[in-house]
Amino acid sequence: MPKLKDKTVIVTGGAGGIGGATCRRFAAEGAKVAVFDMNIEAAQKVADGIKASGGIAAAFKCDITDRAAVDAAVAATIAQLGPIDVLVNNAGWDVFKPFVKTVPDEWSKLIAINLTGALHMLHAVLPGMVERNAGRIVNIASDAARGGSSGEAVYSACKGGLVALSKTLAREHARHNITVNVVCPGPTDTALLAGVAEGARDPAKLIEAFRSAIPLGRLGQPDDLANAIAFFGSDDASFITGQVISVSGGLTMHG
Repeated sequence: MPKLKDKTVIVTGGAGGIGGATCRRFAAEGAKVAVFDMNIEAAQKVADGIKASGGIAAAFKCDITDRAAVDAAVAATIAQLGPIDVLVNNAGWDVFKPFVKTVPDEWSKLIAINLTGALHMLHAVLPGMVERNAGRIVNIASDAARGGSSGEAVYSACKGGLVALSKTLAREHARHNITVNVVCPGPTDTALLAGVAEGARDPAKLIEAFRSAIPLGRLGQPDDLANAIAFFGSDDASFITGQVISVSGGLTMHG
């Protein structure tokens, strides 16, 4: 039997590289997948692909920075797919430049998407998990939160906040049989990384520098992250909570 049969899973940023791979991975394990994304057309494409493969999925347009939109999308998910068993906070955005060259409007957007958006989702979903005394939460942070990353000061701060938030929620909700864990991607072959590289003087050279620094000799692929995320979302990880794992090909080896 698939490990997540009939479980309802929300994946924010579900139309992106890591998000789409995560949606497909959960669907392959029998889950009913809610694909949350600002780009409803792209989200629908992911959902349609899952359904074409025999899975169950639905697309929902959701701006995670808007609490009313989050509440509406969560309610629609419950009505269509059932109570939420797993929440994956994957949506994110970054701008790559030295801190002193950033401006407050960029800070606000970075914080709204990378931290406040996750807060909205958690606040909307956790009460139902508490009521049912069960749940899995996987927050996607970044190795920038663990070791810093030049050109990503505010992004790093947001992801560091998400790590601290996750550990605190793991303590608060352990008695409710809810686990909260964090996956930190290293350099991964996605549109977000390509966008970051475009801000560099030599994008190809930057990508090659990432690749050559990784002990396993390649960039991460979305499926690499999806596998780790699905593990934390499954009952195989039922005795793991408050933990942070890097999926980085050995680029970071934090204790």
